[in-house]
Amino acid sequence: MSPMLAIEDPVAMLRRVGLRVTRPRVAVVEALSRAPHSEVDRIAADVRAVLGAVSTQAVYDVLRALTDVGLVRRIEPAGSPALFEMRVGDNHHHVVCRTCGAVADVDCAHGSAPCLTASGDHGFSIDEAEVTYWGTCPGCVTTPALEPSI
Repeated sequence: MSPMLAIEDPVAMLRRVGLRVTRPRVAVVEALSRAPHSEVDRIAADVRAVLGAVSTQAVYDVLRALTDVGLVRRIEPAGSPALFEMRVGDNHHHVVCRTCGAVADVDCAHGSAPCLTASGDHGFSIDEAEVTYWGTCPGCVTTPALEPSI
């Protein structure tokens, strides 16, 4: 699990990118700062705990707006629902546990964006590269496998 992300004041953050400040937007930003790599259902539950009744569609709408202005990044590891995080713009990667689905950030090994120079771009203007490492998290490595019951 990733540590809590230190973010600037959510109100100032929203204003800086020209978004209107609403209670659902502030609540989503705060939820993502507490729990990076969250899926929509978890974010919606966190927002409801703060605001009361908020529809899942409203949370999707907020996430789309935040993603469109570059405050939030959507990642989609294979076999997982879309996950959202606020660490953007630094070309970091992710490691995913094959057993429990835990996700953690992995800094770029070169400190910059070497992956953006592809061996062949086929005419595309490449602006992002995603790398996902797969393995087993420490919690799953130390948990003995259950024997099947007969």
